[in-house]
Amino acid sequence: MHGDGIPSARHPGLLDPLAALRADGDPPCDVYLTGTVFLDIILTGLDSAPVRGTESWARGMGSSPGGVANMATALARLGLRTSLAAAFGDDHYGDYCWDALEQGEGIDLGLSRTVPNWHSPVTVSMAYEGERTMVSHGHEAPPPEVAADCPPARAAVASLGPGQAPWIAGAAAAGTRIFADVGWDETGLWDPSRLADLEHCEAFLPNAAEAMRYTRTDCPRRAAHALTAYVPTAVVTLGAEGAYAVDGRSGECAEVPAIAVEALDPTGAGDVFTAGFVTGTLAGWPLADRLAFAGLTAALSVQEFGGSLSAPGWWEIAAWWRYVREAPEQDPAALRRYAFLDELLPAPARPLPLRRAVPTIGFRSPA
Repeated sequence: MHGDGIPSARHPGLLDPLAALRADGDPPCDVYLTGTVFLDIILTGLDSAPVRGTESWARGMGSSPGGVANMATALARLGLRTSLAAAFGDDHYGDYCWDALEQGEGIDLGLSRTVPNWHSPVTVSMAYEGERTMVSHGHEAPPPEVAADCPPARAAVASLGPGQAPWIAGAAAAGTRIFADVGWDETGLWDPSRLADLEHCEAFLPNAAEAMRYTRTDCPRRAAHALTAYVPTAVVTLGAEGAYAVDGRSGECAEVPAIAVEALDPTGAGDVFTAGFVTGTLAGWPLADRLAFAGLTAALSVQEFGGSLSAPGWWEIAAWWRYVREAPEQDPAALRRYAFLDELLPAPARPLPLRRAVPTIGFRSPA
């Protein structure tokens, strides 16, 4: 059994995927992560890329916390108790992001801080033709007086690279399961020494281009197998082809095709994928089910605009499952790949009273 559909005690209305596993003495935090919070301004409905010297009008727009907030929100909406350590700007943008994450999404910001006289980093994202173009601006935040250590947690998500997450080894030694990703190497060296912390990690989730460059292979599936020399589980995302994973301890492999959807905005889809995989891993699901669930959550996210705004919750997942089962001409074999949702989702599928961030800055409360 995957789960029992029990709502979360901390956030009523959220299905708790770890309900059957919780016990006295568990750490209060399911997943810890740290990084920079951006204010994202997302423009959608553009017919083409902006042309120099002209003005373009977008048919849709939203604002939301971005950067590390994308993954924090995705984890929280899947019912995981999420703790975020981040710097917030000392401006209205920072206040909005803080409120959206803490009050709107129920994320624990006890380890976060507001930096005096520092304005929030901003990213403007323009989505068109299934792609996106981003322009960002910001100044580096002053370093904290003391580097934040990972609190007691079931898991943590870390970005690899020199100085990115100095707490990884200590957290792993304390029993926290580390899930790692990595940014694009702008130096072009793709030095495997950047991945040294993989020895402390549970899983590594690069995209195909990153995986092949670090392993010097020409096939993402071979790259996944090569990465198991560094980390127990390697998951390589394949874009429109889906994802491929290898468990180096058991030798098990899994591949799940992508779900065909009409993509509005791909912002944050990789973060949502990771959140889905972390959820399934902590809940003890089989590798193929974890991969399928991660791909499903990512596919649902690209149908809406905004990184954190688009992260699906359990109602969206339940609504999708009900829809595809009732839709005519569905491939029975494809449906069986997601049959594990029957044991996980509440029935019948119905809207759950989620609290969500509002995608507009500065709305005044009704008088």
